[in-house]
Amino acid sequence: MTPAARVQAAIDILDEVIAAARGQGASADRLAAEWFRQRRYVGSKDRRAIRELVWAAIRACGDVPVSGRAAVLALVQDDAALAALFDGSTYGPAPIRAGEPVATGGAMPGWLAAEMAASGLDAAEQGALLGRAPLDLRANTLKIDRESLAARLPVAADATAAPHGLRLPVGTQAETWPEFAQGLFEVQDTGSQIACQALDAQPGESVVDLCAGAGGKTLALAAAMQNTGRLLACDIDRARLQRLAPRAERAGALVETRLLNPGQETAILADWQGQADAVLVDAPCSGTGTWRRNPEARWRLTPAAIARYAQMQAHVLAVAAGLVRPGGRLVFITCSLIDAEGADGLAAFLATHRGFRCEPLDMAVGRPHRGGWRLSPYHDGTDGFFFARLVRL
Repeated sequence: MTPAARVQAAIDILDEVIAAARGQGASADRLAAEWFRQRRYVGSKDRRAIRELVWAAIRACGDVPVSGRAAVLALVQDDAALAALFDGSTYGPAPIRAGEPVATGGAMPGWLAAEMAASGLDAAEQGALLGRAPLDLRANTLKIDRESLAARLPVAADATAAPHGLRLPVGTQAETWPEFAQGLFEVQDTGSQIACQALDAQPGESVVDLCAGAGGKTLALAAAMQNTGRLLACDIDRARLQRLAPRAERAGALVETRLLNPGQETAILADWQGQADAVLVDAPCSGTGTWRRNPEARWRLTPAAIARYAQMQAHVLAVAAGLVRPGGRLVFITCSLIDAEGADGLAAFLATHRGFRCEPLDMAVGRPHRGGWRLSPYHDGTDGFFFARLVRL
């Protein structure tokens, strides 16, 4: 492909991404993958260049652009070489016209910036949410320790603040390595690993991962428990929960699973009421802390969506509270940095559940925030998280 044709390809993909963002459709990753699948003639170098331009444009536009062309034109203002590729050549974009729409810049839509500021995140913190994330691994201690894993990997890896974490360069295809197929590691952000560490799951305990999804945090808990005791992974999403079984088999992790029905969670978990030593609630949220991986997600959010997530979190926390034995632990995690779906939810829970108290945390990175702990890309080099540990009295 010519350089100009690459630009037009990026514009075409961006048009699909923008339409999907407005209609709550597929993710940018999925749309780009499908676009390339239908055009197998596009070579690897072209694919890489097109993808880089697509994601650069997504990160550059604060509000949803009117079009893919407007999104790329936002980059043109600081890139004369890119502007020159709007040359009207075959398969390339038409020449730039005076006065045509150009997407607005910024880290995010104005209302989201205001929510972030109200949650204690300044412009530098907000901008860092759109950087490119490195690839973090968690050594699976059921099979190997961090140092031995690092020695076996085909590229150099740096230890992270998580006790079993390793960091690789952006774009590393670690899941293609034999060490991954052998279950020696899982891909997991350091912040996620540290949030799991807050539960302090111990060998022999009875532990519930209430919102397990595909089980990334579940597998970290299994390793911490050394495959002893009892570990139950639950979710309301059948497809996601079914992905846990092959992952657990690869990791050598012993995990029970249970599919939940919305609104009937307590009944389905009747045998666990008041029995769990520890319950992890990786609560549903907007995912503002993971924008480095999914920057177009900020175009999908609305104030109403934030309010819905807060309601969902309150429900899940209430379910979790009933599972914890006296003296047991409950860890509330959200990968959002907006207080409305984090610290505010914690405060509301404590106001209605007097039998629980917050326990102080002192993690390797991060800082205290309103009764819990906060991690952010700018401050800690991890995805953004808020989490808190509570003890049942």
